[in-house]
Order: sequence, then structure tokens, then C-alpha cells
Amino acid sequence: MAAVPEPDEPGKRKPFKLLGILDVENIPCARDSILYGSLGSVVAGFGHFLLTSRIRRSCDVGVGGFILVTLGCWFHCRYNYAKQKIQQRITRQGMKNKLLYEGTHLDPERKQNSRNSSN
Repeated sequence: MAAVPEPDEPGKRKPFKLLGILDVENIPCARDSILYGSLGSVVAGFGHFLLTSRIRRSCDVGVGGFILVTLGCWFHCRYNYAKQKIQQRITRQGMKNKLLYEGTHLDPERKQNSRNSSN
């Protein structure tokens, strides 16, 4: 019979999901996007209320501000995250090739050194 993990065990806790679908702890950029979106919501709604004193419209502006700021932060962060992942993959491939070809006749540095010494 398999052992059932106790809820008090460290490292076995249930992930926090926002609205039951967005795993804020494990998805990159989710936490920052939600936090910046909520701050943008408060600033936009309160700023609109101070300017116009219209409560319902200020709430609408706050919701719109939340959506715009959250999506803006999400796409900006995911773009940078994808760019960083590509750079890491290229660097990892280069390091792998360096280790693989170092000291062989296929080593690019060895070819450059032999060309410079013959000139």
C-alpha cells in the first residue's frame, strides 16, 4: 500500500492557484504581473475618482487598468524570459562544443593559432 503524504510534510504543500487556473508560484512572470496589475488598478481607479468623482466609472477604469497593466507586464516579462532561455541554450551549446572539440583537429582556436604562427 502506498504511503499517503501528510499535509504537514515540508515540500509537499499544495500550490497556490489564482482563480483555480493560474499557478502563481510555478509559472514565471505570473506573480509579478498580478502584483503590478493590481497596483495599476488602484492607481488608475483612484486617480480617475479624484479627477471626476464618478464611482462607477472609476471602478470600470480600475478594472481596465488591471487588465492592461497585467497583460502588458505579462507579455514584456514572457518575451524577456524567452529571450533569456534562447541565450542560455546557445551558451550551453557553445560550452558543450568547446568541451567536445578542445584539443582536436576540429578546435577553432587551434586553427587560428596555426594560421597566426605560419604568417
